[in-house]
Amino acid sequence: MDLQTAKIFISKGENGFVEFKKKANHPEKIIREVVAFSNSEGGHLFVGVDDDGTISGLKYPEEDEFILNKAIAELCRPKVDYEVELLKFHTGRSILHYEIKEGLKKPTYAFLNKKHRYGKAFIRLQDRSIQASYEMRKFLSRKETTESLISFEESTTQLFKFFEENSAITLSQYRQLFGLNKKLASSKLVSLALSGALKIEPREGEDLFVPVQ
Repeated sequence: MDLQTAKIFISKGENGFVEFKKKANHPEKIIREVVAFSNSEGGHLFVGVDDDGTISGLKYPEEDEFILNKAIAELCRPKVDYEVELLKFHTGRSILHYEIKEGLKKPTYAFLNKKHRYGKAFIRLQDRSIQASYEMRKFLSRKETTESLISFEESTTQLFKFFEENSAITLSQYRQLFGLNKKLASSKLVSLALSGALKIEPREGEDLFVPVQ
């Protein structure tokens, strides 16, 4: 990416595919964004840019690059595929551009501390990275390998009747509608998502399951 292209990306602000960080001195926070991009369709991380899009730049970009590269290598599992480049301004300051690739094996987890036994998966929600739900993690882990067929059982037929008057359903609503325990309700919704009948829209509360038109 050249400098002019980077400025165009930055001018449009943060979104589902673009994130700004002023510095890399707290890499344990930045890897949440890295993991979220890996669990989505990839994205662009600019270090040396304020949240409002102001390009403050980095005086010693090599230090920030070393810190962040080390954190990505040590705190993200499985390994995150990315490219990093240094973009220099005439002021003498620079920014770092990280292009995070979509993960081939999902979900990718962030271990916010090297001593942690379990990591956390994050996904993008507009311009933020949020923790992925259990259902989203199951969907991500099976998305590329599982081919599910829609089972037109009575409950599935009733579900699509529900969608005639409602645009989406949550796990809690699905459980209440069919009197299912949480594990079984979760499994059914994930299977329908894997089949392509539903799509999952992540939320900070409960995800929404929306019929695919």
